[in-house]
Amino acid sequence: MIQTLIIADLHLIANETDKTRLFIKFCQEQAIMADQLFILGDLFNVWLGDDLSIDYYQKVVLALKTLSLKTKIFIMTGNRDFLLGDDFVKQTHCILIDTPYLLETNNQQYILTHGDELCTDDESYQYLKNVLQHPITKFIFLHLKAKLRLKISAQLHKKSIKAQKHKSYEIMDVNTTTVNQLMQKYPGANLIHGHTHRLDTHVNDDFTRYVLGDWSNNQGNAIKINHQLNRLEISTTIN
Repeated sequence: MIQTLIIADLHLIANETDKTRLFIKFCQEQAIMADQLFILGDLFNVWLGDDLSIDYYQKVVLALKTLSLKTKIFIMTGNRDFLLGDDFVKQTHCILIDTPYLLETNNQQYILTHGDELCTDDESYQYLKNVLQHPITKFIFLHLKAKLRLKISAQLHKKSIKAQKHKSYEIMDVNTTTVNQLMQKYPGANLIHGHTHRLDTHVNDDFTRYVLGDWSNNQGNAIKINHQLNRLEISTTIN
């Protein structure tokens, strides 16, 4: 029976050693026991391009490469690390996947997404996402000098934090109609996503929506699927 682990929203920062150690420990002690690991976006808090960011995250890259010898690793980019590229794939042996992704395992079906595409009430966010993740924008950004990329990234992060302070709790959550429209395309499947950081389970008439939470420096969370779906707590005391 295939064992699957699913995580999201670690938001690893290059100089944040506690959370990095927690993730590496998870890879060494839990993920290594699974057949496959899915990371549904925002593994990294920021990714400025493989040419810059790989050097910042050498310990994480090595942990993923080592884990890939035993466990297949699938990574979906999020709104923070959508610039993950071919060099990252080559060095980690991970597999980049698109959203939505249909996971079929042990006679079960799950739709996997990062989750931000479901937050359609937040129109300003969706507009900015479309601009930043447009192929032309990405091409231009990746050809800027490192110092300028760092400056632009910092400015965008500040604006994002400021904008969130003026948005309601509801507007930053998923839109029910958008979720239903997605799931109508996959009858019989359930939905797993991250992004909102609102760990919860929502049971609907036709499907169940499982929301992953984000990770702190000393605690994380995962979904484990084998013969059934269970939630796991990840902590510094895992053995």
